[in-house]
Amino acid sequence: MNNSIIPPSPSVLNAPASVSDYWSHPAVIAKTNFQSKSLSGWSFNTAIGCAHACRFCYVPSVSTVHLALQLAPLGVRDPDADWGRYVFLRPWEEEAFLKSLRHANFVARRDSLVGHTQAVMFSSTTDPYQVIPNPNPTKSRELTAANLAMVERALELIRDQSTLNVRILTRSPLAKEHFDLFRSFGPRLLFGMSVPTLRHDLAAVYEPKAPAPSRRLDALQSAKDAGLNVYVAMAPTYPESDIDDLRKTMQAFTGLDPLTIFHEPINIRAENVARIAAHAKTQGVTLNTGVFDSQKNWSEYALRSFKDVIRVAKELNVMNRLHLWPDKSLGHHSIVSVRRDPAAYQRWLDECWNRVSAWPLVNAGGTTP
Repeated sequence: MNNSIIPPSPSVLNAPASVSDYWSHPAVIAKTNFQSKSLSGWSFNTAIGCAHACRFCYVPSVSTVHLALQLAPLGVRDPDADWGRYVFLRPWEEEAFLKSLRHANFVARRDSLVGHTQAVMFSSTTDPYQVIPNPNPTKSRELTAANLAMVERALELIRDQSTLNVRILTRSPLAKEHFDLFRSFGPRLLFGMSVPTLRHDLAAVYEPKAPAPSRRLDALQSAKDAGLNVYVAMAPTYPESDIDDLRKTMQAFTGLDPLTIFHEPINIRAENVARIAAHAKTQGVTLNTGVFDSQKNWSEYALRSFKDVIRVAKELNVMNRLHLWPDKSLGHHSIVSVRRDPAAYQRWLDECWNRVSAWPLVNAGGTTP
């Protein structure tokens, strides 16, 4: 835990802020396409941008790139190249949040949604527990405290004024601040960490500003010790992670008894490869960039990665917890048609795409088994 962080307080939500620190639209619950990965039906994002600077992140190319005109006056020249250098908090407007909460809860009850389909994900386009960067250390602490307070209040309202579930996904041990709050949800909340590898050298290249993998693993263990329902996103794994690295990483999860281990191999756009490789060179790391040279190379790498992870999961007896995320491009005719058994391959893809992720069961006494 970072002891320099100001503990969240409801009063922080209404503290004065510079216009340049905040986005123009409030934080509300929104419909999300993460249901396709069987994660959630809704999301709650507290900011535009993310300080963790993950090089593989899809958000700049599908989201913030479309906000270039709005971001330019805030000092962002290129939403993609500058990813990791900007974070603008969304303002907290409780009535706007409650309106979105009531709508999501109405839809969930109307459609009899369960599990992940009635879950709100914290978060889908930013990390809910990041340390907000600012040249002024005091301001950074204030913004981080405001973010924590926003997350805390949103969770309290979801818990007390809805029947919705919550899925937390983060790379930050700062989430420990809310473990007591998480526990108050019982089986309605799942806590997860993204841990693609335990190799710090690769993490320093692909997710340079995120907390170290070892710290994330410790946070997961603390969550398990605190009685939380946990899961792991071993995603995205990297071309440099061979089967031995995958085995070590997955083996570290087995003692946590995670409800689900999600997995997908990295899939980044070609224009980012040179940027990532250049950064890796400064770290003394040579990357296997050849897998991104063509769609054929990437698909072969991705399928090999899935095969290795399946093999390791069988060795560790966690196949029933493994949930794979094959990219939709792997179902293209040009890839399906050259498989040894196209029909069996297509069935495997369909099983992965249609799988419903597990959610804690509640017994007759109202507690998690």
